[in-house]
Amino acid sequence: MRNILILGLLALVLTVFGCQQQQQMQTVDPVAHGKYLAIIGGCHDCHSPKIFGPQGEPLPDSTRLLSGHPANEPYPTWSPADMQRNAIALTNPMLSAWAGPWGVSFAINLTPDSTGMAEWTAEAFTQAMRTGKHQGQPNGRPILPPMPWQAIGQMTDSDLNALWAYLRSIPPVSNQAPLPVPQVGAPMPAL
Repeated sequence: MRNILILGLLALVLTVFGCQQQQQMQTVDPVAHGKYLAIIGGCHDCHSPKIFGPQGEPLPDSTRLLSGHPANEPYPTWSPADMQRNAIALTNPMLSAWAGPWGVSFAINLTPDSTGMAEWTAEAFTQAMRTGKHQGQPNGRPILPPMPWQAIGQMTDSDLNALWAYLRSIPPVSNQAPLPVPQVGAPMPAL
């Protein structure tokens, strides 16, 4: 009898604890959760232009968060000779443009500005992250390295929706990031 009472009490405690956990999960602010995901996912590493701290460390420029590669900044180039030097990819000081065997890729503007993602929908964002196609279009250009869309695409729908909510909440920044530059001899897919 005592064992049954202990098991019953344990079941009650686990049920109450589980309900509390479920309630906490349901009341999480999607924007706050999306900000958390953007930070741990390293979105600022490429999509936020950099300023340099006192030790020369690159820091996200708080006036241009997630606005992509600055339109007028130079970008790196890459050649097969770089591969001989063990350089699979090269970047610029802003850490927002990358050159490699695929050509040159630029971090896009993720802000809700007309030069960024203002016209995107949550569905297009989710589809882009799941398929690796720009704006989630089946015939869209590929999302190029180093964008880890394959990993981000493994997020739950809830996580992707939270990330989208955060991106919609940040201040818009006007910056038209350049289009990818194909590697010489390796044509880019049509836009």
